[in-house]
Amino acid sequence: MKYHVKDVSLAEKGKLRIEWAEAQMPVLRKIREDFSREKPLKGIRVAACLHVTTETANLMITLKEGGAEVTLTASNPLSTQDDVAASLVKHYDIPVFAIKGEDEKTYYEHIESALEIEPVITMDDGADLVSTLHRKGGEALKRVIGGTEETTTGVIRLRAMAQDGVLAYPIIAVNDAYTKHLFDNRYGTGQSTIDGILRATNYLIAGSYFVVAGYGWCGRGVAMRARGAGAKVIVTEVDPLRALEANMDGFMVMKMEDAVKLGDIFVTVTGDKHVLRKEHFLAMKDGAIVANAGHFNVEIDIPSLEEIAVSKRRIREFVEEYKLDDGRRIYLLAEGRLINLSAAEGHPAAVMDMSFANQALSVVYLKENATKLERKVYRVPEEIDRNIALLKLRSLGIEIDELTEEQKKYLNSWEEGT
Repeated sequence: MKYHVKDVSLAEKGKLRIEWAEAQMPVLRKIREDFSREKPLKGIRVAACLHVTTETANLMITLKEGGAEVTLTASNPLSTQDDVAASLVKHYDIPVFAIKGEDEKTYYEHIESALEIEPVITMDDGADLVSTLHRKGGEALKRVIGGTEETTTGVIRLRAMAQDGVLAYPIIAVNDAYTKHLFDNRYGTGQSTIDGILRATNYLIAGSYFVVAGYGWCGRGVAMRARGAGAKVIVTEVDPLRALEANMDGFMVMKMEDAVKLGDIFVTVTGDKHVLRKEHFLAMKDGAIVANAGHFNVEIDIPSLEEIAVSKRRIREFVEEYKLDDGRRIYLLAEGRLINLSAAEGHPAAVMDMSFANQALSVVYLKENATKLERKVYRVPEEIDRNIALLKLRSLGIEIDELTEEQKKYLNSWEEGT
């Protein structure tokens, strides 16, 4: 079996951590039990480009239990948990190509290695694997019947590909499932982003001005948790509806050019590039901390920060200090990459339980329905989404009401009024 991980001797520690996460993922565990019995993915080859974490490990094990042949590579150079990668190789015979801190060349070599499986289904987080496969073209691309996409950034890229008529196979946008973005993006990103900032800096958030760029579901979560930690939260937006919502949620809303004069901590979570730029760095206070919780590090214009700095040094493991010519210091966390996965462990397993349940069931759906689908991006089918929510509620010991026949009839009729 081919693989490329940092050190297989880390596997024992990784296995314990995988088991710890599994204990908090009851929905995926139920799916794994069903998969083990029914083998719905027998004969299916899946190439996955995801963050190599304990939660992802449980998804890979579930797919394999369902009969699939899987390979895994990292969707971000700094998000791999090396002990988890080692355990997947040693204990579960799953080929993994990922090393935390790998350079860009190695990152794409690992994606190429994962594609050697000749997948019929792809599983992506950011669309780097899909775009690489499309650039390769040929029989490798024709062989694929469908794919899934985990994150907002990837869905944006894939919809652009579909609009341009270059997307070669249907994609299910797992990110758009209610049981994904309402919970993973909001509660997962919210908690893990604060966790990553604290682990990297040990900074006192209480009393600080905390600037959140973007008020999508991830931005909502970060703003909510920052306020919970005692910060005075500022939201910047380009969408008037989201800006209005942030204002009514009780946050200060202003342009970034005004926020940079106040901010102590900045977090970008927009999915767009150069949200923080040269003019913003030049206006920041001494000691400003800059982090990114969006998928790619392009949200922060790092080349411009390098250009205006007179010196640079690593002052903590995930903290780069940039000194400007007037003595002011700006601190960039985790090289501008995903702070929650670079400096911390990513989303808690309990919330990834639903996200990866969507992934597992969407792969089965693709196997059974790919020939009926067009080459575009689809939402997760509603019945899958609702079933996952019900399974999660049951795992929490929560029961809910059901509509009576009278209520169903009323909701589906127009005759009865006041």
